[in-house]
Amino acid sequence: MDKVIPRKNKKISYLSIAIGVFLVLAILIFLSFNSKRNLNVKAEEISVQKVEKAFFEDFVVFQAKVEPLNMMLLNVTEGGSVKEIFVENGAMVTKGQSLARLYNPNTELNYLTQETAIIEQINNLNTGKLNIRNQELNLNKDLVLIEHDYNDAKRLYDMNSKLFEKDVISRNDWNTFKESLRFQEERKKTIQQSIQKEKQSNQMQVSQINRSIQTMEKSLEILRNNKKNFLITAPESGRLTSFEPVLGKTFQAGESIGKIDSKRGYKLTADVDEFYLEKVREGLKGQIEFKGKTVEIIVTKVIPEVKSGHFTVELAFTSKENIALQDGLSFGVKLILSERNKILVVPKGSFNQETAGKWIFVVKGNKAQRRNIKLGRENPSFYEVLEGLKEGESVITSSYSDYKDIEELSISSE
Repeated sequence: MDKVIPRKNKKISYLSIAIGVFLVLAILIFLSFNSKRNLNVKAEEISVQKVEKAFFEDFVVFQAKVEPLNMMLLNVTEGGSVKEIFVENGAMVTKGQSLARLYNPNTELNYLTQETAIIEQINNLNTGKLNIRNQELNLNKDLVLIEHDYNDAKRLYDMNSKLFEKDVISRNDWNTFKESLRFQEERKKTIQQSIQKEKQSNQMQVSQINRSIQTMEKSLEILRNNKKNFLITAPESGRLTSFEPVLGKTFQAGESIGKIDSKRGYKLTADVDEFYLEKVREGLKGQIEFKGKTVEIIVTKVIPEVKSGHFTVELAFTSKENIALQDGLSFGVKLILSERNKILVVPKGSFNQETAGKWIFVVKGNKAQRRNIKLGRENPSFYEVLEGLKEGESVITSSYSDYKDIEELSISSE
């Protein structure tokens, strides 16, 4: 009799194989993620520097331009085209010296029209004042005649009063003389009062006319002075700069045609990177090199407005010695931001562009391992080390552009 052999379950077999393969892959992946990523580099391709304690001075270096301490702009008051040029750019000029003459026929015609109108108004006012004086003169003439009539009536009254007392003349005649005197007296009094009021009124009118004439004469003076604005003169003595007029070239009113350096000293102006905005302040000292000598300078003004990533700083020379400078010269300025002290530093290099100061490769023998660090202040030569490095350790300071994902470097001399 045949024996029955039980059939194996293939599903269990396949499952076991799958589990085994999965475990092997998991182990390989785990080992790959936990193994250090290594790269071979040649010693000549990298730059190795020592971490050391050195005197650290927080400073910034930038270019500054020489500008006159007192610069005056030459602005065009009346627009026009250049008709005459009397001096050249760079010349020394004195206050009031003629520099150039502009011409504008429309403006000059307008000035002439205004001048004619003002003169005509002044003449009319003077004519009115003359008429008032003539009126007063006529009134005075009338008063003279009236006083003459009064004096005749008074003389006849006095003479006939004695005759009436002696009964030489009749009462009717005497009454006639009395009435004539009374009339002339009232007439004289009335005309005197009228003349007094007329004079007061005339005085007020003449005073107003005189004020109007004074105002118009001032307007006429201003107008004539404005006509002189076509002649550009030096507002003060000094050296003429940026003066480049061309015959026939038109300048608008208010436009600058040049500058005058009064030669009373110079200052430095510079555009500094906005990174230093919080560090740069008035009173900070610095220095420049001029003709082989170190010249001390000081920050006098900080303009915090940021344009194109920079802000403006003005600096003055601390020395009272007269330095022979020229407008437009440029100097490299070293501005001291903090006192000089000895701290742990690492030399500057391209590595910081990739690491942002958070890690660095530390060299031990022919290996370099990645290490987390913390950097602080910086100057053109060093970074301040706050954490992660010790004095005497060697680090790679050259570019890390090819090592960003590498944890260990193997350094070979060939």
